[in-house]
Amino acid sequence: SMKPSSIVAGLAAVAVAIQGVRLVAHGETNLLRPPGTHGEQDFLSRCIKCGKCIEACAFAALSPANGNTGFAVGTPTIDARAQACRLCEDFPCQAACPTGALRGVVQRNDVRMGTAVIDEDLCIAFQGLRCEVCYRTCPLIDEAIRIDYRMREGDAIHAVFAPVIVQDSCVGCGLCVQRCVVGEPEVAIRIVGDEGGPQAGDVGG
Repeated sequence: SMKPSSIVAGLAAVAVAIQGVRLVAHGETNLLRPPGTHGEQDFLSRCIKCGKCIEACAFAALSPANGNTGFAVGTPTIDARAQACRLCEDFPCQAACPTGALRGVVQRNDVRMGTAVIDEDLCIAFQGLRCEVCYRTCPLIDEAIRIDYRMREGDAIHAVFAPVIVQDSCVGCGLCVQRCVVGEPEVAIRIVGDEGGPQAGDVGG
């Protein structure tokens, strides 16, 4: 007969597995996906984990999800801090997809990978230091991100050049995450999924 401790461990493993399934089923994934997905559920129902999109990416921005991602293991993900999506004009990842898991993207503005969110407590621009790295690196400069110039509260000398995300225009490519100069304790900008779940643009910090 099984020891009580091994039964408890077994039940705990089942509970974790169920939790993983539930997170994936509701689209609350922490994985940043390539351009052309239509929600996590649609993507997982179509993606056959063939790796053709991963091979097609000239910048090696795509890699297979690792073993602690439940059903999503083996599906294409982006770690924006390591290598963000470059929004290639011909979207070779989408063209390589044989099942339509990646589809519907014709131009950059069609991409909806998520939205950048700035942590004002970590962003050095909000502390009064001049930094426009995320702004300058954005492929949709002045569309998806702009600089809001304002005087610093209680400071008559220093201005704040604050980066502001235009949510309707940001495509979630993650280039701002890759280039952010803040790295400790974590990156000052991250990509949040359109379903409201966090995405892995800030994984690894």
